[in-house]
Amino acid sequence: MHTDKNVYLCPRETKIESRMKNKDSRLEAIKMIVSAQDISNQEELLRELAKVGFRLTQATLSRDLKQLKVAKATNAFGKYIYVLPASPLYRRVSDSHLTSSSLHQAGALSVKFSGNIAVVHTLPGHASHIAYDIDNKRFEEFLGTLAGDDTIILVLADGVMPATALRRLAEVIPGVG
Repeated sequence: MHTDKNVYLCPRETKIESRMKNKDSRLEAIKMIVSAQDISNQEELLRELAKVGFRLTQATLSRDLKQLKVAKATNAFGKYIYVLPASPLYRRVSDSHLTSSSLHQAGALSVKFSGNIAVVHTLPGHASHIAYDIDNKRFEEFLGTLAGDDTIILVLADGVMPATALRRLAEVIPGVG
């Protein structure tokens, strides 16, 4: 082992720096793969990342995709693929795009309640974006969301009435209340 009196390394700092560089490199690799290929699920993306030397769990990949704001959109052949925000296929439902228009324009079609659960039906491909916006608002009335392609399950906190939930949802989905 080489030692130099003028070089002092803190093992903890080097591990953190190494992890950050590794994460930054991994995020760049994800962007390159998603931009260059039609990737339709996390399993495919994990295989492609492994080919370029990144071995990670599905949970880590999910966090990375959320951080990069990767969405799913249909390509020219009708296949759902991952897209980056810069892609023309990317249809992000965000506050900057929403006006006080109808539910349909925001991507939501209907909201129904059963006990402490709300089911939000959306246009195909919109559920994850709307759920993401709901989660980011950190409403105390909602415990969390679970999104598919065109449906969101929204779990209400104890005692939250549908009218209250609708008022909160209107902050993300204009016209819902």
